[in-house]
Amino acid sequence: MTTITNSISYPQKNLWMAAIKPPMYSVAVIPIWVGSAIAFAETNTFKGLCFATFLMSAIAIVAWINLSNDVFDAETGIDKNKAHSLVNLTGNKQLIFWLGNLFLSLGLLGIIAIAWWQKDLTVIWLILLSCALGYSYQGPPFRLGYQGVGEIICFFCFGPLAVAAAYYSQAQSFSAACFVASIVVGIATSLILFCSHFHQVTDDLAAGKKSPIVRLGTLKAANLLPWLCGSIYLLTSLFVVLGSFPVWTLLIWLSLPFALKLSRHALQNHDRPEQVSNCKFIAVALHFWSGLFLALGFVLAG
Repeated sequence: MTTITNSISYPQKNLWMAAIKPPMYSVAVIPIWVGSAIAFAETNTFKGLCFATFLMSAIAIVAWINLSNDVFDAETGIDKNKAHSLVNLTGNKQLIFWLGNLFLSLGLLGIIAIAWWQKDLTVIWLILLSCALGYSYQGPPFRLGYQGVGEIICFFCFGPLAVAAAYYSQAQSFSAACFVASIVVGIATSLILFCSHFHQVTDDLAAGKKSPIVRLGTLKAANLLPWLCGSIYLLTSLFVVLGSFPVWTLLIWLSLPFALKLSRHALQNHDRPEQVSNCKFIAVALHFWSGLFLALGFVLAG
């Protein structure tokens, strides 16, 4: 996910933290938490070793995505004004490329271990598909993120595929409730990427990247944001009414203040890059708390 334009500066001491992006790793944690929680609610079992291994593997794979995206963005020049790009900070694109591949290898080793314990390759195939889609986002020759479909890729990678894989690692089966929950998680995850584009329209245009914000304009995108946020709560409530979710999952409404804050912030600052640049971090908080409460609802119901 690319982030900062030349209109925004960071104190030197914060550049590395901005480059590493610790808050973004919630996109690795939440799908594993949700999938495992639903498996626990439906099977009344919890495989702690599989959970911990999957969690560490997911974090490593997301690290690969972030590192490789910095490398691929450096190749297109879209990050030339991004002070906290790891490639720009180190001046060594090959180092970041191979470090990313190391994280990918470690992540896949963990997934292979889970498959070995289960004597079942299903989890491997789900994660390999997710990784392939993740590569297609910025990786050559695809670079699908430049065509404005990054949010769709993000939805499937961190929604249906990741949540289903986490569920399968616990139950070695699939679940209708898990699938519909993955839709909610996928939307919340895609919101992070969607919001990361508000402040980088100038750089995206210069590099030919047709992000949704570039296509819609910042005002239309900001007006769309409350509907996207609202869909998380409306879908959860609908699934409760239909009997797919336990009533405890309505705890997700406790995360509504983050959705309101995100929507207001984007509407007020959509055309001011420096002010709207933290929009994605509010989206990260929304993603984390909505996912936490959604999964907690399943655990309490179980």
